[in-house]
Amino acid sequence: MSSVITTAPEQSAAVSAPSRRSGRSRFYPWLVFALTFGLLLSDYMSRQVLSAVFPFLKAEWALSDSHLASLNSVVALMVGLLTLPLSMLADRWGRVRSLVVMAALWSVATLLCAVAGSYEQMLGARFLVGVGEAAYGSVGIAVVLSVFAPRLRASLSGAFMAGGSFGSVIGVAFGGVIAVQLSWRWSFASMAIFGLVLVALFWALVSERKLARHAVDDDGANPAAATAAPGSAARAPISSLFTNPAVLCAYIGGGLQMFTAAALMAWLPSYFGRSYGLAADKAAATAAIFVLLIGAGMIVCGIFADRIARIDPARKWTVAIAISLAAGVLLIVGFQLPVGTAQLVLLGLGAFFSAGSTGAVTAMVANLTHPTVRASAFGTTTLANSLLGLAAGPFVVGVLADRIGLAEALQLAPLVYLGAVAVLLVGKRVYPAGVRKLATLSAAPAQRTGTGQ
Repeated sequence: MSSVITTAPEQSAAVSAPSRRSGRSRFYPWLVFALTFGLLLSDYMSRQVLSAVFPFLKAEWALSDSHLASLNSVVALMVGLLTLPLSMLADRWGRVRSLVVMAALWSVATLLCAVAGSYEQMLGARFLVGVGEAAYGSVGIAVVLSVFAPRLRASLSGAFMAGGSFGSVIGVAFGGVIAVQLSWRWSFASMAIFGLVLVALFWALVSERKLARHAVDDDGANPAAATAAPGSAARAPISSLFTNPAVLCAYIGGGLQMFTAAALMAWLPSYFGRSYGLAADKAAATAAIFVLLIGAGMIVCGIFADRIARIDPARKWTVAIAISLAAGVLLIVGFQLPVGTAQLVLLGLGAFFSAGSTGAVTAMVANLTHPTVRASAFGTTTLANSLLGLAAGPFVVGVLADRIGLAEALQLAPLVYLGAVAVLLVGKRVYPAGVRKLATLSAAPAQRTGTGQ
């Protein structure tokens, strides 16, 4: 029988594969998904509530669009810089404990935003929000995928990552209403309170021991590899995250396809306020509908990718390419149209597809990386998403808006999809070689841990 040395404190009592299966519950994986998804909602509610209060901050502190963009992008920048090292730490220290600490930090930092008295203080608080949120997406999706079958990866990844859009909807919509009815400070405070309540629930109901008992292996043949503890001798080298050309294409292509989606989430409230003459709360509510479409597209397109690729996983690349092309064309044409119903329809369709390839790309990352470093792999994915998309999109559009106007800046943003399509095409071409490279890597840890009869 195969054996794996487990050294993490919370997994030292991990049970054998047969007993893990006998102790599985159909309900518990969905509880894990619900709580982890709820915290992702809180993550993006705390991040995107800022967009709803842009007009209030601009008026109260006399800020430029570049200043407003920096308050948004500093969060994504910190996520980009810290996601990989913190994901690696979580793989070793314990994913549940790491998630709790992260969520507590961003919730407290959001409270600091509520009491900020100047742009500089707000920037510092937003910096801390970014530190707290840095590795949540990567570690959270690793936890979710560990307790579900591989055939559901694109669907679950799309649904989980859509939590970012839904959280943005809640943050923008409720943030705008609260800002108008009470004040912009209460917009931040309400998001912080919601996050702290979820932290307590997650800490009470999810543990490393329960995750190990409900873990699902990648192929049904190697449960030890799938549930190897942080710090196990069966761990694949971190270098494997960067030596596979196919997974590199997934990182970069996925990051580029987030550029325009991130710009839409950050700037649509201001766009509707300036171009359509809507008040702050109505502009936020209108933008929330489009952000909701972004999230819905991530879920629907993820499910579609799983169905199309049921026989051949490589088809997920084709789905991601087609979705990126559709989003680019719809948004390029939509922003060229004059304000009105036709523009709103095309922008809505474009928003639906704008981040739709996220599920397929995340599934490809999972398919091309070893389970023992998968949180780190998703951390690298988040790094690319943050630096190439979530940080770059809102900031570049903000800088361009100061020079050529917001409407004109948003007309240029969808051109980035052309780069995403090019990289994904290369990824599809080198994918078979990437799968063979992973198979070679997966055999090595088993040999090091004495797998055999």
